[in-house]
Amino acid sequence: MPNALPITRRENFADWYQAVVKLADLAETSPVRGCMVIKPWGWGIWERIQQQLDARFKATGHENCYFPLFIPMSFIAKEAEHVEGFAKEMAVVTHHRLKYIDGKLQPDPDAKLEEPLIVRPTSETIIGDAFSRWIQSYRDLPLLINQWANVVRWEMRPRLFLRTTEFLWQEGHTAHADHDDAMRETRQMLEVYRTFAEDVLAMPVVAGEKSENERFPGADNTYSIEAMMQDGKALQAGTSHYLGTHFAEAQNIKYQTATGETAFCHTTSWGVSTRLIGGVIMTHGDDDGLRLPPAIAPHQIVILPVLRDRPDDADAMSFSEDLARALSMQGALGAPVRALVDKKAGRAVDKRWNWVRRGAPIILEIGSRDAAANRVTYLRRDQMYDGTPASKAKMQSEDVEPFVKGIGALLESIQKSLFTEAQTRMRGAIRNDLKTWKDITAYFGKDDDGEFKGWVLAPWSKPTGDALEKVTAQLKEQQLTVRNAPLHQAASRGPCVFTGAPGVEEVLISRAY
Repeated sequence: MPNALPITRRENFADWYQAVVKLADLAETSPVRGCMVIKPWGWGIWERIQQQLDARFKATGHENCYFPLFIPMSFIAKEAEHVEGFAKEMAVVTHHRLKYIDGKLQPDPDAKLEEPLIVRPTSETIIGDAFSRWIQSYRDLPLLINQWANVVRWEMRPRLFLRTTEFLWQEGHTAHADHDDAMRETRQMLEVYRTFAEDVLAMPVVAGEKSENERFPGADNTYSIEAMMQDGKALQAGTSHYLGTHFAEAQNIKYQTATGETAFCHTTSWGVSTRLIGGVIMTHGDDDGLRLPPAIAPHQIVILPVLRDRPDDADAMSFSEDLARALSMQGALGAPVRALVDKKAGRAVDKRWNWVRRGAPIILEIGSRDAAANRVTYLRRDQMYDGTPASKAKMQSEDVEPFVKGIGALLESIQKSLFTEAQTRMRGAIRNDLKTWKDITAYFGKDDDGEFKGWVLAPWSKPTGDALEKVTAQLKEQQLTVRNAPLHQAASRGPCVFTGAPGVEEVLISRAY
């Protein structure tokens, strides 16, 4: 077999992505268009993401809560910018009962709701309503909450994990006494996302502020972390918004100051979603399938007893189970090692490639000879693909005792190698030598020339009004967007590539998911 997947990244990146999702057994489409069924291996990855992010939220003082799935339309309508930004994506509930009419099951005309309900696209408005009751005094501030939930945004061109009608996420919502405290929160959570993406997902990102035309509807400032996928496109992996007092004014979120005056709260919101799994696939996957960073792998080590229907099979199985127990007593990346003995029936080679496609960081094959010699034979998934046929992947052999003692360092090495590989690729694919819009369009081109394009870092004058609309149209024509203005900026810059006016910052320009 040349590779474990039927298609390579270079042949067709989109089809390769779909093949990884399917053959790594992560998810499948559901009978409801645009929605997905997340399978146990995919859910196990999301659980690891959720647990580690949740710990970071609680360490920064946030508490979890839950709000209704349904939001009264009148709540949404209170914030004009917000409703305009989401209106085309909202699902609406208009009836509360079904009835057979002329032999067909349909909404009962007598069960029409007095007020339509919106299926949660995001929760600023309904959480704002609660904040207006919960906050009375400056002593109640800051109010820091987070919600793990599902949301619905009607998607016309769904793709599993990347764009689905229903997806899972967390949304943080906070209220503060003033601009400075709210902005500190906004930037703090952006940094939480940045460090999580790089330290846990091994996915290098660029943190920065979104341009005016890319802000979250109703926000004063939107910040994002942008990750580069292997095809050069950007993936917005997380956002953090300073909402000013817009939602507070719409929802009447006020507090009494220490001097007895009344003031509106400054609010924030921030979130990441199951889109992160799509980002991991496209950052680390190879032509043999998924490669998982050990920090989020449901099973970091998979042990495959090689059974041949012989009396010594029992030795291989016993040895494998003892090895799994010994490994599970070790620690790696701040948690106990997660080891699994795959006892399912099947040929060892088939089981190996199943776990290769799933991206298990370390795969061991244990036969009776290994058991007798007290040795292990294993495969490092991160080092497996180098352009050679998958069938020639090199197995390594080591005595059991040093292998077990060194497992923490080995897993940390895999985590680091995946990050370093992705970081090197990203840094090498950011162009900063294109000084005009003509240069940029020539680089990206209107037609696909078979090459993956990266990002362009270019001067930006922060155009507004008609000038910004013109720039937006230019970008749209080339299927490009301004991703963000990186937080770390050069000391000097040239004229804006769009307007020719003096550049006030540099921005990243690319195609995106």
